[in-house]
Amino acid sequence: MSAISTADIHTINNLLEQHKTLPGALLPILHSIQDQLGYVPPEVVPMIASTLNQSSAEIHGVISFYHHFLTHKPGQNKISICLAESCQALGSTGLEKDIKQRLNIDYHQTTKDGKYTLEPVYCLGNCACSPAIRIGEKIYGEMDINKFDELLEALVTYKVELT
Repeated sequence: MSAISTADIHTINNLLEQHKTLPGALLPILHSIQDQLGYVPPEVVPMIASTLNQSSAEIHGVISFYHHFLTHKPGQNKISICLAESCQALGSTGLEKDIKQRLNIDYHQTTKDGKYTLEPVYCLGNCACSPAIRIGEKIYGEMDINKFDELLEALVTYKVELT
């Protein structure tokens, strides 16, 4: 676990105060924390639980149920590989293996240089162009390892913002 800064704690306290009286406040709180920090630090779970008069286990259960919520600081570029049936049928399993090897990380991990975080996703809605990946908010279809390498090269060489 990484320690969160005093500024982040202040931000979280403000977000808790803003959202705590909303009906179903937990999801808006989690979304606002992730929007501000890029993830939901495990250290804030007791703060959220106390504010909402819930147990830490209940808060953790919601965080772990929704794949959207990250519990670790993400890399500069979040890469998601589609694992839905269409993508698997057209090669995402091999692509997944190649990308993990290329980045030297597994799912829910970030490269040592902090540039890339790898996440699974279970449908990008791009089935006609399977297999698909997403880098940031942009979806790329008919992906193979050569096209993936070209995207990484563009990120490094041209410092392209693919989000």
